[in-house]
Amino acid sequence: MELSIDTASEIASIALSREGELIAEITWRCRRNHTVELLPTIETLLMQAGSSKDDLSAIFACTGPGMYTGLRVGISVAQGLARALSLPAVGVGRLELDAYPHAAFPGAIIATHRAGRGEIAWAAYRGDPWREIAAPQLSRPETLAQEAGETTLFVGEVDQTLAHILNHAAAQRAVIATPTASIRRAGTLAQLAYWRLSAGAQSEAALLRPIYLRPPAIGPQR
Repeated sequence: MELSIDTASEIASIALSREGELIAEITWRCRRNHTVELLPTIETLLMQAGSSKDDLSAIFACTGPGMYTGLRVGISVAQGLARALSLPAVGVGRLELDAYPHAAFPGAIIATHRAGRGEIAWAAYRGDPWREIAAPQLSRPETLAQEAGETTLFVGEVDQTLAHILNHAAAQRAVIATPTASIRRAGTLAQLAYWRLSAGAQSEAALLRPIYLRPPAIGPQR
């Protein structure tokens, strides 16, 4: 089985899968308690599935962008388990995981999340075949609204500011997914990561790296 770990935001999610097909999943509001809650929840998930770490064949992790602490905790745990159990490890970006459940949408899909300082982190995707059409980046909400040049689905964390701008600047072109439909689940990570592992993606634990679109606010003294 594969263990998937997503700690890129206050909503954390973990899953067990077999060849990418979901077996069990726990998704919960972790807020900023990833350090305390992640490992016990993994133990609970394994117990509920009647499994142990010895049953694992791969580790999958969400690589962000997102919360600095949450990402570091999730990726560190994924690396530690992969190294200790000699397992392959594959990462998938957060924004792609937000967008992929909506792959059947007949147009561009823009996944977003609040990045602080009045900016939005976003990337764009399209289905049939699934592909990235704009890499993860930071923009002001006003600039992001201009990306809706056709009928575009906005998913992920669409806050009130962005929703207001979209409803006025791109009302005929922007479709906003409901908050419930935008909850990111580790089952999506399991599916995408397994496909990439099967296709020969790099799977060394040391290659798992968090995606940060800006450096942390607290850094070395100059």
